Amino acid sequence: MRLSKKAIGAAAALMWGLAGPQFAQATTFDLQTATIADINAAMDAGALSSEKLTQLYLARIEAYDKRGPKINAVITLQPDAVKIARELDAERKAKGPRSPLHGVPVVLKDLYDTRDMPTSAGFLPLKNSRPILDATVVKRLRDAGAVILAKVNMSDWFGVPKAGDQSTVLGRTSNPYNLDLIPGYSSGGTGAALAAAFAQIGLGSETGVSIRNPTSNNSLVGLAPTRGLIPRAGQVMTSFTQERAGPMARSVYDVAAMTDVVAGFDAEDLLTLDAPGRMPKASYTQGLSKDSLRGARIGVFRDLFRKGEKHAEGIAMIEAAIAQMKAAGATIIDPVSTGLDLFPLLDETRTNYYEAQFSYDLYFRRLGPDAVIHNMDELIAKGGDLVKPSIVKAYREFNSLTHQPEFLARRDSQEMLKRLAIELMEQYRLDALVHPFKSLPATRHIETGFSPNNGQDNPFSSVTGLPAVLVPAGYTKKENGPIAIEFLGRPWSEPTLFKLAYAYEQLSQVRKLPPTTPALPGERFEY
Repeated sequence: MRLSKKAIGAAAALMWGLAGPQFAQATTFDLQTATIADINAAMDAGALSSEKLTQLYLARIEAYDKRGPKINAVITLQPDAVKIARELDAERKAKGPRSPLHGVPVVLKDLYDTRDMPTSAGFLPLKNSRPILDATVVKRLRDAGAVILAKVNMSDWFGVPKAGDQSTVLGRTSNPYNLDLIPGYSSGGTGAALAAAFAQIGLGSETGVSIRNPTSNNSLVGLAPTRGLIPRAGQVMTSFTQERAGPMARSVYDVAAMTDVVAGFDAEDLLTLDAPGRMPKASYTQGLSKDSLRGARIGVFRDLFRKGEKHAEGIAMIEAAIAQMKAAGATIIDPVSTGLDLFPLLDETRTNYYEAQFSYDLYFRRLGPDAVIHNMDELIAKGGDLVKPSIVKAYREFNSLTHQPEFLARRDSQEMLKRLAIELMEQYRLDALVHPFKSLPATRHIETGFSPNNGQDNPFSSVTGLPAVLVPAGYTKKENGPIAIEFLGRPWSEPTLFKLAYAYEQLSQVRKLPPTTPALPGERFEY
């Protein structure tokens, strides 16, 4: 009996279905754990589109941001997000992807200028401020094909919000790991949004600890980059010296991939003048391997370990992480110390109070003639009682940094600490220093007063300008409060830090999903 072509095809399909698993196994895509590499693989296979990915993230925002646990992270949602994603899908089909970020949804701390959405800096008088230009990093993300999905909450840059709130624009954002805990204050909206999987990647910023604090508090990975690696034009800043833009995500790979896009020289931010020649020619993702700890030399920076019973649980997580690195083949040099009592000294090295008014004026000038606020005088006049007293005080106290003795002394102290840390790494031939970012979980939302970091600031990276990568190290038992380990390196050592952090991440597999924002239908599928 002769079989028809249709019958032969059906029989072949049946045989392949029986035998197929020996040759090809199905791949599982899970939205909350997928990396950018996983997204691209699913898109290449035709199993995922940017439109579908964007809709999955929008569904999570709909379910969990203003409803359900009420994370309350999103200030402004991109109204054309699905249309933009659909257009990027058509472009991918016709021409191929622009970059690994093509079609990938991003959230931005609401101090990055976006020409198509307001930029509030968390300050109510700026709620409807419409920048005429994208921030440099935003333009680079758009050029790479990323979908700018939302602007998210942050600490009020210029104002004093109600007790327990982050901003006068949106109020309080909650931590998906424990709704009673703060998500990290300044970049807390980015941290909470990524932990709740409202987007794939995001941008935070810090003057002191505001990339690293929400990274730690929300069990994420974050990069506080070398001073001058990532440009800040179009970003509301408090300090020319300390301010940094920082990629944040749920994996080391994604932070590295985002760094590829946003890093590099920008004529609007001459602090980036040293970046050319200091970046990898291929990609920050190149060479990421689970074996990268083998042969690495890592110093345990005991100066940044806090003491006392209340720190014991957090410190134990860091000690366990160090032990894992040693077991994986790293040479651990312990202790490594500057010989200084660093924590009190760090409080005397920040320059942001002195630089703020000049940074603000520069930002306002970039907004154009129709800006809501044009300069410091208008900020104080229109902001009234909302404006932070420290801003008004500094503006009245001095109008130049040229001979400002406190500023000059702090600048010199920063250089001294940077030199000491680099000398330590040179002396012991270290690839990185490790220490707890902090050893207590996030503080709880409180009704009176506000202590965003529970007295646990660790601004060493920001005052020295040295790069740091944070990776989850565990969770406290009582609060389910995430704790992070920090990898600190020499200037421009991001490739090395990413490799070490990636190897530890793959080794430890410590990160877990937050309990308040579980998976929704359609987020997990096989192809």
